[in-house]
Parts: sequence; structure tokens; C-alpha cells
Amino acid sequence: MIKFTAEHEWLKLDGDVATVGITRHAADQLGDLVFVELPEVGATFKKDGEAATVESVKAASDVFCPLDGEIVEVNQAIVDDPSLVNSDPQGAAWFFKLKLANVADADALLDEAAYKELIA
Repeated sequence: MIKFTAEHEWLKLDGDVATVGITRHAADQLGDLVFVELPEVGATFKKDGEAATVESVKAASDVFCPLDGEIVEVNQAIVDDPSLVNSDPQGAAWFFKLKLANVADADALLDEAAYKELIA
């Protein structure tokens, strides 16, 4: 199941672990990314905490943690090649995997239809 936030993050849920990245819409708005900074594995975040940073030729932007949880894995590939985020934001260019403190919290996030309405 894929969920979305109003801050343009996506989450793909697999049990109590969510793979998190930024949406195609966010990647398009940012333009060509030149730098990605990811959180440390083992770091814990509250919902809406600043978990990662992306920089494009236009601006720097924070990537927020969509739910409370602990970082269990990060995607080194997008640090090595930030342009992956522009080419495949909702696939290979995921940012981090988050072990959720409470899986039920994901129910409050947007589904794909609601997210498409938000960005329309």
C-alpha cells in the first residue's frame, strides 16, 4: 500500500517498515538535484521532523519524516547520484526505510486519489 503526505513524501508500507521518498511532483518542482543528505541509520524522528535535505540548482528543501519511527536503512545510491531522484523518484530513488512506532498512524495519510487532488 502506498500513502502520501501533504508535504510531498510517499510511503510504501511493508509490515511495520515504510520505504519513504519524495513524489514525482516534488522532484519536478525542485528541478535537477545536486545534493542529497540522508539521516543516520538508528536515528529516531517524530512525525514531520526534518529527516533529510535535498538541494537543487534552484533551492534547498527538507524532506520530512512522515510518521514517528526509527531509520533502519538509507539509500546511498541517491547520495552518490542525486539525479536518480529526478529520473525515478517513486522507485529506485527512495530516501530511507522507517520502522514505524505505530503502523496504524499511516491510516491518517493521503491515498493516491487524495494526493492527486491536492496537487491538481
